[in-house]
Amino acid sequence: MNGAAVVIAGTAGCLLSAAGTPLLGRLALRWGFVDRPGGYKTHGRPVPYLGGVAIMFATVAPFAVLAGLDDVRVTSIVLAAAAVALLGLIDDFSPLSPLVRLAVETVAAVGVVVGGVQAPLTGSWLDGPVTVLWIVVVTNSFNLLDNMDGALGTIAAIGAAFLSGAAFVHAHPALGLLLAALAHACLGFLLHNRPPAKVFMGDTGSLFIGFVISCSAALLVTGHGSGTAVAGLLLPTFLATVDTGTVFLARMLAPGRSPMTAGSDHVSHRLRHLGLGTGTVAAVLGAVTALAGSLCLALALGWVAPLVAAVVGVGTALVLIVLLRGVDVYASSEHPHTPPRTHERLR
Repeated sequence: MNGAAVVIAGTAGCLLSAAGTPLLGRLALRWGFVDRPGGYKTHGRPVPYLGGVAIMFATVAPFAVLAGLDDVRVTSIVLAAAAVALLGLIDDFSPLSPLVRLAVETVAAVGVVVGGVQAPLTGSWLDGPVTVLWIVVVTNSFNLLDNMDGALGTIAAIGAAFLSGAAFVHAHPALGLLLAALAHACLGFLLHNRPPAKVFMGDTGSLFIGFVISCSAALLVTGHGSGTAVAGLLLPTFLATVDTGTVFLARMLAPGRSPMTAGSDHVSHRLRHLGLGTGTVAAVLGAVTALAGSLCLALALGWVAPLVAAVVGVGTALVLIVLLRGVDVYASSEHPHTPPRTHERLR
């Protein structure tokens, strides 16, 4: 696969998303499919969904045309991600129970693992179940990152771009093209989602993004050693891991707050609590993603030893989790126990 195909995929992904997002947004407004103000939500007017549909189509369409379906493992990722996106779309229209969501996501992750994607973390038969669990957890962690205008779109655009580079280094051209299309599709979406957002991606987009990135990271470490696996899984999903770790730790240490409920205590909310504006928060999250992505690419190029990358990644994540947990966002929360259904709606 030559460079021209990547340029075409990226350009097509950006243009399709940039053009399709406002069209789908107007359709969502006509249908009344909007996120309305109230509760924890800070936007002052109804904002339409369906931006995630534009992201998904702008990613899958160029890939299908330019890469085809020859690579079984990448094809399994695309098909399973499309199923997860459909799940998100249904959930956006009519909320599903957590058990239903987890069941569908697990089946999709199993399909990817059966297709040949396995992170070698244990070196035993446990690698399959562990990979499935990791994909499901990280997919939902990305879903929870979609809690502020421009945040997840920025993280995904930068993270997918670096992961695409790593895919080409590891001789996975089809995966590299898929991730390049995803990165540019997120860029096109950001034209309409930057603060103040005109369109939201909804669970359709956030679950699709999380599933593609988590599965792609798992594919790139398949067949490598455990040190490479730890660094290769953590770095492309760095912010999702830090965010989930911060919220889990903070709620475990705060009496009366369940780690399993929604709330305005994620990394983005903590940065806002420190006085950063919404656009600045997205920029900071993007910069952190770029640093983690750079280390991931350096690992792929052989510039950094797997053990060093793993120690730096894990150590930095733990430090950030402890520091961010120290930002008290609960004291100013008037209704900490009555959040809306999902974090994605916390705006």
